[in-house]
Amino acid sequence: MNRFPSKQTVERLRHLYPKGTRVELIRMNDPYTKLKPGDRGTVDFVDDTGTVFCTWDSGSSLGAVYGEDIIKKLQW
Repeated sequence: MNRFPSKQTVERLRHLYPKGTRVELIRMNDPYTKLKPGDRGTVDFVDDTGTVFCTWDSGSSLGAVYGEDIIKKLQW
């Protein structure tokens, strides 16, 4: 089974989360991260698998994985 998003989904994510977009972490499915719900960061890029890579205010640069993690776009 292919768990990667379609090209159309990746393009939609890139449109929704362009470089510089501020986001908030809702949930991250990674038992080893120190990131927690409510942490905020800035989008660097979206890769071809739909992972939204961010520079988090805490200093982490972990990406939010499509279909596993949940982030929300912050409104200015």
